[in-house]
Amino acid sequence: MSNRNIGIKDVAVAAGVSATTVSHVLNEVSYARVSQETRNKVRSAAEQLGYGPNRLAQALRTQRTGVLGLLSEDIATTPHAGRIILGADEAARARGYNLMVINTSGSASLESRRADVEALLERRVDGILYATMYHRSVELPPNLGSVPSILVDSVAADGDIIAVIPDEAGGARVAVRALLEAGHTRIGFINNTTEVPSTRLRLQAFRATLTEAGLDGDAAPVESAASDAQGGYEAALRILAGEEPPTGLFCYNDRMAMGAYRAAAELGLQIPADLSVVGFDDQELIAANLHPGLSTVALPHYAMGAWATEHLIDAIEGKSDLPQTAVRPTILRCPLVCRDSIGPPRN
Repeated sequence: MSNRNIGIKDVAVAAGVSATTVSHVLNEVSYARVSQETRNKVRSAAEQLGYGPNRLAQALRTQRTGVLGLLSEDIATTPHAGRIILGADEAARARGYNLMVINTSGSASLESRRADVEALLERRVDGILYATMYHRSVELPPNLGSVPSILVDSVAADGDIIAVIPDEAGGARVAVRALLEAGHTRIGFINNTTEVPSTRLRLQAFRATLTEAGLDGDAAPVESAASDAQGGYEAALRILAGEEPPTGLFCYNDRMAMGAYRAAAELGLQIPADLSVVGFDDQELIAANLHPGLSTVALPHYAMGAWATEHLIDAIEGKSDLPQTAVRPTILRCPLVCRDSIGPPRN
């Protein structure tokens, strides 16, 4: 029997259940009372026979297309943030949905972003994920609320759209504690100059963690510069030029840490023998390829994409109510990725 001729009755016979039960299971009817064992039987029989539900019929009946839109502000062209797309896509496929991605510039006008949302709505997407390249506050196009929507790695400047963001403060605490646990008491911070939440939150957590350890967090050396390798290099030269330079350095991101490596080399300092360094982001092309490998805090890009997709689909299918959970953003943990850039301070 060819797959084109296999119908719901064939699956019912193979699974030993009624055609109605097969329909309820494969169409994920929420009110159907079907045991997990029976559901497994039906899905196994359908897979073995090569049968899949008629998506067109499903769309007509449920008024859903099974397609999610992802409006990406530059992340489609950014390797590490692109894991948001991977997390969203794999979570969508696991639930029987497809992902449609539109990439836009983070500097695009509000009207341009409104047009991008409209393009997704014209394709009758069931919901929209709005993802940005880095954690920040965004002004949202008003038509975003036309379907269930979730923000990824950003929060709304106004409105109550649910959002998922990284634990910036928690990640900074993890980084500083790693240096403290290695025995460092003179720890400096190379920070970003751009006014975004991560700049403020990581600095606050840096100072607070030192203070909680019995050190003077307010007096700890901090230098700020552009958040790239050149900025990290310049800031590291300044922070290491003091009379009692830090033996441990927490860098705002991995690119700045790469600049700090260069500064240390020019000053004749070995990492980690003379200077321990921790970054943030876990950009593998940088962190894993520096020598020695950079210990860094990983941003949960994949987890944010997957979390947002799961909750978006739950809202589409009527299993949750997004506005009730939009009081504050959901914050996901930023774990430390240990490599070889941390060691005890030299006596």
